[in-house]
Amino acid sequence: MTEIFNKISEKSKRRILRKNMTDSEKILWDKIRNKQILNLRFRRQYSIGKYVIDFYCPKLKLAIEVDGEIHLSNHSKNYDEIRQNEIESLGISFLRFSNDSIKNNISYVIDTVKNFKENNASNSPS
Repeated sequence: MTEIFNKISEKSKRRILRKNMTDSEKILWDKIRNKQILNLRFRRQYSIGKYVIDFYCPKLKLAIEVDGEIHLSNHSKNYDEIRQNEIESLGISFLRFSNDSIKNNISYVIDTVKNFKENNASNSPS
């Protein structure tokens, strides 16, 4: 499935996004990198098809998106919905968190990821 995941054609986009992470993305990355949550590996700025998602856990088939103010416009909401539906059609689940949630309640965000793992344990090997 390399034609879907981390396509070479999206490499420069991923690199630019990694170098220009938002403050909220940096906060979350600091908490999930290096298998800090339940020994799960997360990748940042990972491409699936023509889209780049903020974070991805291959073991859980879980995408995590950090939504800032730009995601509040009607245009962005429509784009995000189409994008999410296309990615979910590949069997990938989504968790979305606002910048405020990450900045003001990172423990809630981490607990939500842990709960996702626990609630989906039967779908993925330990």
